[in-house]
Amino acid sequence: MNGRCRNLALWLTVAGTYMVATSMACVGMAAERPRVVIPANAAPLYQFSLPDIDGRMVALEQFKGKVLLLVNTASMCGNTPQYAGLQEMYERYHDRGFEVLAFPANNFGHQEPGTNTEIKSFCYTKYSLTFPLFSKISVAGQDQHPLYRYLTEQSPFRGRVTWNFQKYLVDRGGRVIGKYDPGLNPLSPQIIADIERALSSR
Repeated sequence: MNGRCRNLALWLTVAGTYMVATSMACVGMAAERPRVVIPANAAPLYQFSLPDIDGRMVALEQFKGKVLLLVNTASMCGNTPQYAGLQEMYERYHDRGFEVLAFPANNFGHQEPGTNTEIKSFCYTKYSLTFPLFSKISVAGQDQHPLYRYLTEQSPFRGRVTWNFQKYLVDRGGRVIGKYDPGLNPLSPQIIADIERALSSR
């Protein structure tokens, strides 16, 4: 092989390596999750819609003006008895403009393996829930629902969901104003005081 051929072969090898590396980088970029884009003049939480446990779409905008407690739940967790406290809280404050929104998720310990029908039957039979229960979603990982991507990446209380029954408190304007550990009882003095304060604000 003469010098000109060797130079051409070397150039083709370098160019080919660059093209492969560039293609791999582009694939990696394409795999990144898109950022949740919220209009500047909108309350972020109200931009989301999710199916309830029966599959009917619910726009969170319908809860505008209410104080909300968002909770990712599971039926086979050590924290599952917190459903009783959430129901008691809901009954205590609902008439003052308070809602509990429960989002079953199977992200931790595979402790919510059932279908929506099975989850509904368990919650309504064992705990007689009357607050809104949504269809099962993912609250962590690559398939994380956009609502929880907002809560964990863009709300004032950033940070991953660590386990079942992590709680977020939202004020009447749709702003996230509190985040509570999964193991904290819903009826703890800390949460109750924050809810009372939020309900008293207009």
